[in-house]
Amino acid sequence: MAANGASGASATPDPDAGAAPKRVRKPSPRTGAPPPPGIRSQIGTTKAAATKLAMAHVDLGKAELSAIGGQIARVAALLGAAVGLVISAAILLVVGGALFLGEWLLGSIGWGVLHGLLAFVAIALACVLLAVGVSTRRIGRALLGGVLVAIVIGVGLGLDLPNRAYVALGDSLGLAIDPASRPLIIGLIVGAIVILIVAILIAVRAGTSVGPAAIGGAILGIPLGALSAITFVPQVGAGLGIATGYIAWMAFLGVDVAGTGIDVEALKRRFYPQQTIDTSKETLEWLQKRMPPGIG
Repeated sequence: MAANGASGASATPDPDAGAAPKRVRKPSPRTGAPPPPGIRSQIGTTKAAATKLAMAHVDLGKAELSAIGGQIARVAALLGAAVGLVISAAILLVVGGALFLGEWLLGSIGWGVLHGLLAFVAIALACVLLAVGVSTRRIGRALLGGVLVAIVIGVGLGLDLPNRAYVALGDSLGLAIDPASRPLIIGLIVGAIVILIVAILIAVRAGTSVGPAAIGGAILGIPLGALSAITFVPQVGAGLGIATGYIAWMAFLGVDVAGTGIDVEALKRRFYPQQTIDTSKETLEWLQKRMPPGIG
């Protein structure tokens, strides 16, 4: 029976018989604590700590950049407001100055409005011509011509010089015309002749047809001659002279461009990368010469 019991006991399989022995950390002989982690575990822990540290720096950087961005936006808004106020002040100075001078010197704000409008249009035209390549010398020459016209017209009308000249001319010729209307009639004739001659000279200089220019000059000269025959107070004469000067500046610019033209080739060179294209072509030719035959 004992033998049978022994044999029966030996026949029962042991579940742990074929398994590898488990590694159990032996306590340290000195402290009784488990041994320190292995190298792989330490590397993983260090990597996780480094990742958390890097993310903390990233979060800190984002927070600081967000704060800096807010400060930049604030400074940009304040600078934009300052620039806008400076521009508004400049516009107010120009517009208000023109109105003040018109009221103070010429007796009416309307002169300031008219002169400001003509000045802005003339300056805008000059800027456009500068942008397309017209030289500052040509623009300055036209401006000088406008200033001379303004002085001549302003002084002449302010002192009634044309009216006095027409009266003297009518008296010397002994025309059988009513003395009250004599300056007006002579002014019509003189104005038509003078503007006719000026229009012909401009047409010849610009190389355009003389006939239409002569007809247009004669038609334009009639109202200008009538205007010159009117007697004006000095303020009105000065205001008309300034307005005529701005118009003359724009007219001289138009005549100059019509006669001389715009250098289209020079304008094209300013916006065409010709040097880069030529250099690229030279490089391509150099590479093609050094490539073996049969290669593209």
